[in-house]
Amino acid sequence: MASAAPRLIDRPLVASERQTTSFRPFKAWKHFRQLVQDKEDTEQVFHIIEAMKGKKSHKQAWDFIGSDDGQRFLRDEVDIPAMLDDHERWADCGPDSVAQHYIRFMKREGLSAAGLVKESYKWQPESERPQDLTEWYFTRLRDTHDLFHVLTGYGRDALGEAALLGFSFEQNHNLGIKFIAYAAANEIRKVTETKAPLFSAINEGRRLGKAAAKLAHMDVEQVMREDIADARKSLNIGKPVIYRECLAQLEREGHLEADLMAPQAKAERTECCAKAA
Repeated sequence: MASAAPRLIDRPLVASERQTTSFRPFKAWKHFRQLVQDKEDTEQVFHIIEAMKGKKSHKQAWDFIGSDDGQRFLRDEVDIPAMLDDHERWADCGPDSVAQHYIRFMKREGLSAAGLVKESYKWQPESERPQDLTEWYFTRLRDTHDLFHVLTGYGRDALGEAALLGFSFEQNHNLGIKFIAYAAANEIRKVTETKAPLFSAINEGRRLGKAAAKLAHMDVEQVMREDIADARKSLNIGKPVIYRECLAQLEREGHLEADLMAPQAKAERTECCAKAA
């Protein structure tokens, strides 16, 4: 008789091989310059995040793991990507539900939750990742990432990605994310010479992220079934007003159709695949 698979909740909190701190800003800058030179080389995003990780995001992970909700989610062992990609599961949800907004977003962008998982394993295969509860938490950050887009209203345009990084920094406390957010905004400014207040849009994202509930801690199935306005209210997610004003300004300047920092969208999507610490 085959033995039962080990339960997720029985994993150690922190594996012996896990590193919980690193601060190498010059290394981060080198990798950012490589990303600017070859915008398809999104592996550089992982290097930036790894060069700037710290203990604060780990402590947040450990606090959540020890919470009632964290323990409940661990016991349930829900496969979030499989649940999100099962569009039939949400067929009974109304047109203004988070689920239907999410499905429309994913179809429009040609994305899938499983695809994001696959992308993350290109950089670091699952077999090379610490098998601990801390990894489970960081995986949860990855698996809920596209819901961040849907719930916050930030698009996958270059500025939307950068502003969402500002939001994500205040949620997850990774200095690498903060670095990329401002560096990306500066790169957009250099390319376009826009008069739009790009850095104000990043700061707005940070304010919204700080005020909001921790989105990676949400009950995903419950939120998916809520009306999106109700979900945003319960999670205290404000409107990205400055971001929208910047988009309008960029459009007036003729930049909206330009590929400003082209796969900044892909790069921002990649950041959630890395250890958010």
